[in-house]
Amino acid sequence: MALRHAAARFAALGAVSSTTATRAFGTSAMRATEAQKESIASFMSAFEAVKPSTMDNPSTPSAFMKPLPEVPATPPAKLTLNFYVPHNIEFDGAEVDQVQVPATSGDMGVLPGHVPTVVQMRPGVVAVTLNDKEVQKYFVSSGFAFVHADSTTDICAVEAVPVEQLDAEAVKKGLADYQAKLVNAKDDYEKASAQIGIEVCGAMNSALGN
Repeated sequence: MALRHAAARFAALGAVSSTTATRAFGTSAMRATEAQKESIASFMSAFEAVKPSTMDNPSTPSAFMKPLPEVPATPPAKLTLNFYVPHNIEFDGAEVDQVQVPATSGDMGVLPGHVPTVVQMRPGVVAVTLNDKEVQKYFVSSGFAFVHADSTTDICAVEAVPVEQLDAEAVKKGLADYQAKLVNAKDDYEKASAQIGIEVCGAMNSALGN
């Protein structure tokens, strides 16, 4: 009863708009700006004025989250790369010049200072430019890439293998087999399965330069 009474009194004050409150309590937004931290402080102050004396202040998600690293004023010289697959870690905090990602919307190059974004990856090549002379290429089946404001990029792939480990003859045979399956498909399931195989094998074939 006391809680409903306090809530009614707080609502009558109109101290915090619904839009501001929604943004302020978002888990990622709370770590992003000082304005949203001030929104939380404003809410707590207003709540303190109307709550029963026996009630504790509510906790917010931000109270349990680590602070984000500071975003440098100017982009660093190197991009920090984390590249994970379920069974291995290809790169862990490595400093590289550039990463090219096979996004579903098209190949995307990531340099230090890139705008934060999240992209879904299609079957294709992740090219990691370590320096002016060395580029490592991995074929990935799918996954996501997360580009952060602090020039850190996280790549999470379902499967990834170095391009040089692909067997060109096996890839060509797989492509031919799936093309034949598509022609002879008897239902939508067989057709979809064959189309997926053609997409993956075709992407591997392209990665090998064929």
